[in-house]
Amino acid sequence: MRLRGAYDEALTEFAQAQRRYVKEGTVAPAGMALTEQGDVLRIRGKLDEAEAAYRQAAELGHEPQPGLALSWLARGRTTAAITAIHRLLAEAHDPVHRSWMLPAAVEVLVSARLLDEARQHSDELTGIASAFGNSALRAMAASAAANVELASGESEGALSHARESCRLWSDVGAPYETARARVLVARALRELGDEDSATTEFAAARRAFAEVGAAPAATEIDRLLGRVRPAGLTERELEVLKLVAEGRSNPDIARVLVLSHNTVERHLSNIFTKLDVPSRTAAAAYAHEHGLMS
Repeated sequence: MRLRGAYDEALTEFAQAQRRYVKEGTVAPAGMALTEQGDVLRIRGKLDEAEAAYRQAAELGHEPQPGLALSWLARGRTTAAITAIHRLLAEAHDPVHRSWMLPAAVEVLVSARLLDEARQHSDELTGIASAFGNSALRAMAASAAANVELASGESEGALSHARESCRLWSDVGAPYETARARVLVARALRELGDEDSATTEFAAARRAFAEVGAAPAATEIDRLLGRVRPAGLTERELEVLKLVAEGRSNPDIARVLVLSHNTVERHLSNIFTKLDVPSRTAAAAYAHEHGLMS
């Protein structure tokens, strides 16, 4: 039910399972049911309820991670999420348990801009998925790789991985995960300058999120669609422009965005061309004049 996006039915079954197992005195399955319940509640944006379920699971001796770390990330508690992920990966040694933790690890680390570490774990997940040959694992690995490539400014590679993840999740029949992969496709298309195709992908993903009640994901798409990026600037180019307007040097920009010096120079060249400005000073002035610093 959870995989197919039938979240109302899944929540009902998880709650019934939890009560039944507690009554029977078999607390380990009850903890598992509570963790699964927490995951669905988190996806729906009910973080207080999700964390309450995770706490109950922990009290019953079941590890409520990595869902709890993702809930902390959603609240902006990035340091706590990173600490939990590092602890989990230090404890998990076999490929089965690591494959369960690695997708969330990559998500947390990318959000924290720890891209070298994120890429290392993404590559590990790809290796595990290849060894097991499981479609869902391969889809997770492709999404993780797309996420890392996007954050690294490698849009073409990100698009390839995102499309593969979208195809695999669709074959599995998982609407929420398919929609998340479509968001990665859309973001990559936007970075490549194909805004019309990106908008189509965003809209399709938003419809899927609305159908399963994944409100935070739908809201994020609204934010992405409503963001004004003048002169055809990509998301990454806008980030570079803001840092230029703050007076940052190329090495500073490369360090902050975890990019190579050549990549920063390429973005600057594209920015100057699209804004039709001759210099960094003129580009910075454009950013301030058009309210792009927020």
